[in-house]
Amino acid sequence: MTFKDHFSAHAGDYATFRPTYPAELATYLGSLSRSHTLAWDVGCGTGQLSTLLAEQYAEVVATDASAEQVAKATLHPRVIYAARPCERSGLDAGSADLVTVAQAAHWFDLPAFYEEARRVAKADGAIALITYGITAAEGRLGELIDAFYHRVVGAYWPFERAHVENGYRDLPFPFDELQAPPMAMRARWNAEQLLGYVSTWSAVRPARKALGDEPFERFERDVRAEMDGAAREIRWPLAMRVGKM
Repeated sequence: MTFKDHFSAHAGDYATFRPTYPAELATYLGSLSRSHTLAWDVGCGTGQLSTLLAEQYAEVVATDASAEQVAKATLHPRVIYAARPCERSGLDAGSADLVTVAQAAHWFDLPAFYEEARRVAKADGAIALITYGITAAEGRLGELIDAFYHRVVGAYWPFERAHVENGYRDLPFPFDELQAPPMAMRARWNAEQLLGYVSTWSAVRPARKALGDEPFERFERDVRAEMDGAAREIRWPLAMRVGKM
């Protein structure tokens, strides 16, 4: 099966600039299963969540359909990376205590993935779909990010992005659902880090191709001028669909 690949071409930037999940997320996910032998992290990208899960589970199998992303993943002694599609994990039936998908479920063939997740998970296992929303910051910087997101590249987001914006509320989720606690990702970034992250957005490449460089150069100038060499807090609200098998 083919997949929509918006990230392989800049897997190195993805590994460098994507924000990291808070430790409290891994602690919460670890609380979902009684045993902590194996977690399957699906659509792992470059391992942002996989390595955190390894602090909770004896082994993490982290898979992604993009071999380029897997090749750039952060190494960890308890994480095994593999380039595999979401519907073919290569894992034994009934072997996983936890199945996670972070910032990737909106790209999946969900019925095929759910079938594989049910096969792989233990009878008392758990599943969690995690996504982080629109980038936010205080004051003028937040206004610049919001305008760029909606007005400059807004028309070039893949339609699946709508699922991220609504916190996965509209995705089918055929499991016994649990209420997840509110959480957010936070980072203190300088302009280089923020601009590097924005460059990994799936809307940026097609927008630049259509619009040329000027809107992007203007955004970069405005961000650098506003941040003036200082680090600022950037945040992303986390949304989760969590269930028991």
